[in-house]
Amino acid sequence: MQDKIEKIGNKSIIQHGEHNKRIYLIKLDESDADTITSYLNKLARENSYTKIFCKVPAWSAPLFYADGYILEAFIPRFYNGYTGVCFMSKFLNSDRLLGMESDNMRVFSQLLRQFHYGSITKSSPPAGLNIRKLGHQDTEAITGIYSEVFKSYPFPIHDQDYIRRTMDDNVWYFGVEDEGKLVALSSTETDMEGKNAEMTDFATLPQARGKKLSVALLDVMEDRMAGQGIVTFYTIARLNSLPMNKTFLSKGYRYAGTLINNTNIAGDIESMNVLYKHVKKGKG
Repeated sequence: MQDKIEKIGNKSIIQHGEHNKRIYLIKLDESDADTITSYLNKLARENSYTKIFCKVPAWSAPLFYADGYILEAFIPRFYNGYTGVCFMSKFLNSDRLLGMESDNMRVFSQLLRQFHYGSITKSSPPAGLNIRKLGHQDTEAITGIYSEVFKSYPFPIHDQDYIRRTMDDNVWYFGVEDEGKLVALSSTETDMEGKNAEMTDFATLPQARGKKLSVALLDVMEDRMAGQGIVTFYTIARLNSLPMNKTFLSKGYRYAGTLINNTNIAGDIESMNVLYKHVKKGKG
């Protein structure tokens, strides 16, 4: 069971369905701004969803506040190194808002205290391992690893057709090879117009863990994205996965906020941390 991705209004894009029991406004087109909240409310009522989650430019935030949304995370200079992005949510069920993993939040707070932002040392994969950009010929291996690592996922990354379609659109996949066999993966979902990229879909096979392959992948991803003119990197990482949060914090990413009970991943709906990093100083 996977949620659907649809275009609505003029050029806005949403994901919605029973898998996450929510609507996710992935992209808001400016021409849809004045009518979008009414549409989302209607769709949520019709399907008994418990959360509406929106990633929107900062100029539109007052429209969402007026409709009962709260701000869960904020990244400055997100679009083109200039306009900030607001991650705004409307909770339609009190259990979804209040059922927070408080113990994990306290542990994450302790993790944040360990890091000071500054110059970051690059890392390399262990000897004998190779990192490369993946293509259509790798889709079977990609879905095989994702199927083994994730019991569930918010997007259909277990489907080879989906992987091929995203490769042809805006997603770059990277992999670590050990003797010619893929053992770890990641991807970048790029917004070339907005000059930002989400660093996501990290997965490492059990036998290859403990070698800091995610850190090595992240280095390669950042280099390739910077070469494409991307100025903001970000990720939406599982609160429950402290090693993944530590990977990004160790590379100079900053904490932007937490999305409460947001995403169905690894079999349960979990809270997610938003982390970000700018390639260079923006204009404001």
